[in-house]
Amino acid sequence: MKKIIPAYVRVLLIFFLVFGAMEYFIDSGDRAAFIKYPMVSLFLAVFLFVLIAIEITVSAIDNISYQMLSAEEKLAFEQESATSYKDKEWFQKLMKKLTKSEPIENEENLLLDHDYDGIKELDNNLPPWWVYLFYGCIVFAVVYLVRFEIMGGDNQEMELQKELAQAKIDVAQYMKTAPDLMDEKTVTLLTDPADLAIGKTIFATNCAACHRADAGGQIGPNLTDDKWILGGGIKNVFHTINNGGRDGKGMISWKGTLKPKEMQKVASYILSLHGSNPKDPKEAEGEVWVEEATVAPAQ
Repeated sequence: MKKIIPAYVRVLLIFFLVFGAMEYFIDSGDRAAFIKYPMVSLFLAVFLFVLIAIEITVSAIDNISYQMLSAEEKLAFEQESATSYKDKEWFQKLMKKLTKSEPIENEENLLLDHDYDGIKELDNNLPPWWVYLFYGCIVFAVVYLVRFEIMGGDNQEMELQKELAQAKIDVAQYMKTAPDLMDEKTVTLLTDPADLAIGKTIFATNCAACHRADAGGQIGPNLTDDKWILGGGIKNVFHTINNGGRDGKGMISWKGTLKPKEMQKVASYILSLHGSNPKDPKEAEGEVWVEEATVAPAQ
């Protein structure tokens, strides 16, 4: 496997497999996990560095093993893999720079003076990749200390609390302006001719059968006079359309058929018909409604 797939291909393959698995299993909503969660990015960076370090170490061990071969074995090995080594020449040079490994022939020059029961120690330098990792950890620790301990940066809990608070503000703002979330508390009267024209069409399609096309009343009450059974005004009319009429009789609830914005338009159209005096209107029912008064919807 190692001879077939180059080291850099193995590193990238393993890294992106882990990356893809994390993106698949971590629920990060509409953003990538490594963007939404900084710790995921840090883990991926460390993981990639460890993969590279492992490949460097393995390559260094292979190089030492090669140096321990006899002349005949080296010759046979070189003849067998000459082409492969040419393809990997740049990679071998890179590994040499990152490990600075010494050939086994130079072992005598690296031996320290002390001897413990026949055990001697080599004075090898630390591999550059290890030194770079060590320095990187120091830099990260300094940045972390300054960012969170000195400058008082937000930790994960504080970031969560701020995001939740902002989410509540956003939801409240959306509730104020979203047409499909309108109710009798937030509905407003429309006066634009285009809106009233749409309301007229909705009224003719759904309401004229009971209230007549001119709203003079038939099965349902007259909608053009001053009296209202369930209260007048945009909020009460909207409430009646949304929830239906009196229990056991009266009109049905239209909230399963009409959207809030459509109910707003038809309610505004109905109120625009006040005082239109249709021909042969039905006798007024209910109580006189005065717009300035605050009257709760009756059931």
